[in-house]
Amino acid sequence: MVPVAHRQCRQHEWMGKRQWRLSFSRAEIVLINSWSPVQQITYHMLRYFVKTERLTDCVTTLKQSLSNYHIKTLMLWASEIKSSSWWTDDINLVRICVQLLHILADWLTNGHCPHYFINCGNLVDSSYNLTNIRNQLILVDETWLSKWFVRNYIQKCLQVNDCPQNISRLFDDVTTRGKLQNGVSALLAWRQNISHLNFWAECAYAEFDIPSCVYDHPLTARSYICCMTQWTAIDSCFSVYFRAVALLHVASRLLKHGLNNKLMDILATICGLQFADIRRNSYHSTSVLSLDIAGKLMKVVANESLSTMSLIEIELSKAYLYRALRCKDSDSNSIYCLANVYLAVLFYTTGQYQKAIDHCTLVTRSQDHSHCSSNVVQGKMLPKFDDNVDSMLGLAELYQSVRTAALKQQQQPQFLSVFTTKLFAYYLHAKYLAVKNYCQFRETLSSDEFKWYEICISNSPQLFISDVLLFLSVSQLLKCRCKSVWLNSERSVMNAKKCNTSDLVELLQKSAVEHLTAYRQLLAQDFGSIDITVTTDFKALYAYKCGDYQQCLQFCTQNVHRLFYAVCMPNVLTFPEFIQLMDDDIVSLTALTLIVDSKCRENSFGNCILQVTLSLYLMTQCQLKLHHSVTSLAQTLDYIKVAQKRLTAETRSTLNQLTLKLTESKLKTSVNVLL
Repeated sequence: MVPVAHRQCRQHEWMGKRQWRLSFSRAEIVLINSWSPVQQITYHMLRYFVKTERLTDCVTTLKQSLSNYHIKTLMLWASEIKSSSWWTDDINLVRICVQLLHILADWLTNGHCPHYFINCGNLVDSSYNLTNIRNQLILVDETWLSKWFVRNYIQKCLQVNDCPQNISRLFDDVTTRGKLQNGVSALLAWRQNISHLNFWAECAYAEFDIPSCVYDHPLTARSYICCMTQWTAIDSCFSVYFRAVALLHVASRLLKHGLNNKLMDILATICGLQFADIRRNSYHSTSVLSLDIAGKLMKVVANESLSTMSLIEIELSKAYLYRALRCKDSDSNSIYCLANVYLAVLFYTTGQYQKAIDHCTLVTRSQDHSHCSSNVVQGKMLPKFDDNVDSMLGLAELYQSVRTAALKQQQQPQFLSVFTTKLFAYYLHAKYLAVKNYCQFRETLSSDEFKWYEICISNSPQLFISDVLLFLSVSQLLKCRCKSVWLNSERSVMNAKKCNTSDLVELLQKSAVEHLTAYRQLLAQDFGSIDITVTTDFKALYAYKCGDYQQCLQFCTQNVHRLFYAVCMPNVLTFPEFIQLMDDDIVSLTALTLIVDSKCRENSFGNCILQVTLSLYLMTQCQLKLHHSVTSLAQTLDYIKVAQKRLTAETRSTLNQLTLKLTESKLKTSVNVLL
């Protein structure tokens, strides 16, 4: 109920203040939101039609005209009465509007516009100018309404949106369907092009905004989730770019401060772990919780192919396992043995066989295994590192399946794909020794080692099917006695209990470059028709950083040839996150620019380098390192002169000019020496 008087009683002194009416606005909103796009567009067109003078020219001051509520009621009834095929088959919005207007004309002829919610309600009475309005509606046909729509709707929209004159003129004559179709096609192509240009500009701003925000407000695990959600909602390409910036941000902080708990939690969030798990672990850092996060990361690795991102997840798993070993409670339970076994598996996966052997030795030489039964090695957490282990796990599943069917058991016992920690360490120790010494398994495993393995499995109070099968597979391979190769490793070998941060930094940078290249490729797909988009600028940077000068030269040469024909000159940022990918000369020039040019310190947009400038610099560096001929160097000098001429007021920044001058100076010096 709302305090609104009837329109005929609003001037009455008493009733105008005390009348109430029923309101169905909430129900109407629910129904309108359930309409299909075609129904919503039709409703908009009919409302716009009612607002024009076509229905009000013949209305006197004493008579009422139609309102938006009449159109809303018409649409509510139509959406209920008309079948879904009426709205979707051979869609013609003009035809749909004409038919609905004729239904409204019939209502006016009968003097009855049925209320949608109140059966006996009538939305028209003698106060309405029914005859004149009905006559206007009956005269409306598809040809007339099409011309009206073009004149009052499309052409006015073109004026508001500053449409080019050559497109606006196409709608001056729409007497035939072909002429109308030509105009609409040209209009759609123009609008699509404008949308592309607008989004292209937004991408350019986002490329600056994302690293700028990360630089001003260093990431946390929580802020990463919030920012990723927001950028993904805008466009999926921004999520790829933001993830790349986040990886570089972590690498930059790691180089300065080392791998601490905060960076580990941020990186775990980037790898896809739930924030609740990370937060719980941060507040209560125990060996169990650290091992739990390491296990979640290992599960992710086990279910995907080996890639740069999976290698990062492996390195991060190692870091969490080392954190578990550093906790005070790691020696009082089975965490110590289990963490070392998992570390051995991960080091073997990344080809670090000696470290894998050392971790296995720590488990096999441990004196106390009384608590090891509380935690077991989970087969589903192991990456694909050993075919024999995979085979034994498969046989265990097969054996249990046959046993269940034979004994007609209802449920299978638990712990099928698990291994006892110490027994698994014995197996890994022998396996890794064989790989490290490049020998056959049976030539490395001595009878003494196998005896200890056999004693351990005999004394185990609880054995799993996979333990037995794995031991049997080893015993079948032992055909002769060999000299014992026990290592003299002691617990002191792993006292450092730290992760190798240099490997992790390199992986983070490599993965970031892969994400940045993927982002460039997405832009090329979207904006290739507008301008030239180079996709290999970051790959060239990384190739030069890794010393692959031939590949870097190939990328840069292609980029230079393409960028000379580009309408707009794209930039490469020099934020701290990106500067780690560049060489000392560019870093020095960037610092010099910040010192001498105050505008660059005040405006992040000012301290960036053009793609073509960076490509010419890298191209020159590679040519000099690969000892190219004078002819080749002279050609690059010509490219630099062209690039200098193409610099405009917007692109003639201090960093661009300094870089081109430095590149030119290096080339001239080398050419003079060769001559």
